[in-house]
Amino acid sequence: MRHLVLAALFVTPLPVLGLGLVGAAAATPVSGVLAPGTVPAAFAPAIEQYGSLCPTLTPPRLAAQLYQESGFDPAAVSPAGAQGLAQFMPATWATHGIDANHDGSADPFDPIDAIASAAAYDCELAVEVHAVPGDPVDNMLAAYNAGPYAVLQAGGVPPFPETQTYVQRIRALEAAFGVSGAAIPASAAAAAAVAFAFSKLGTPYEWGGTGADGRFDCSGLTRAAYASAGIALPRTSREQWYAGPHLERTSLQAGDLVFYANDLTNPATIHHVGIYVSTGYMIDAPFTGAVIRFDPVDQPDYIGAVRPGG
Repeated sequence: MRHLVLAALFVTPLPVLGLGLVGAAAATPVSGVLAPGTVPAAFAPAIEQYGSLCPTLTPPRLAAQLYQESGFDPAAVSPAGAQGLAQFMPATWATHGIDANHDGSADPFDPIDAIASAAAYDCELAVEVHAVPGDPVDNMLAAYNAGPYAVLQAGGVPPFPETQTYVQRIRALEAAFGVSGAAIPASAAAAAAVAFAFSKLGTPYEWGGTGADGRFDCSGLTRAAYASAGIALPRTSREQWYAGPHLERTSLQAGDLVFYANDLTNPATIHHVGIYVSTGYMIDAPFTGAVIRFDPVDQPDYIGAVRPGG
């Protein structure tokens, strides 16, 4: 019966459920507002709506969880058989899947159904593990990954490497999806990263290059630049889009990463990244046949910027 009650909640506009989870809001490192451009535009309204369903959930947290689950791929299927944007196993979907868009079918491959169902399931899990010691958000996320019984039995996040990494990754990613409640400080590593990029000016571009042979592609250059300063970035430009808080164009400082996409409403189409230097210019490794060079930041496919280590 409880699943029928949850399904009945999905009538627009949604109420915010008061579940009595004291202290949950304190775990939020940023505001509860989803940063523009951090999720595919088609998914943003649903993430904003359903991400406020209960006190342990925020739109940035839900976005980070969906990114961790599937990389925002609504057609994703894991080797274990988990399906869709929120990676529900078929048996779990059978009892927790919701027809959120009222098209007559609860479909794990329908992005709106998946977003709503993930949020509802998160909130249900938060209730189930609310008496467990520790951070209520961590416990909720751990229950989504490992099941509520594992959290209850362990008295917190269970000692499974996969689950511990899952929780840590989502909590770290929240800042990349949310609007910061305060000014974002300049990265202490920015000067070293910029110096590294300057030292590579004139180096021929190499597709897939990470510097092993002294050559780089765009994300290989940015990754190596920050590695020289002690900060580990993901390998690809699309992954680096979530390597720190997002910035307005007017807030750019030396060392910020600047990104370019084929579709400015969908960060999954990001295809290029450079390192901002100053006065509207970046250092980047642009394409095969070119060399690492200065290029203007303001181009038609500019989608935004990130401050690693910020």
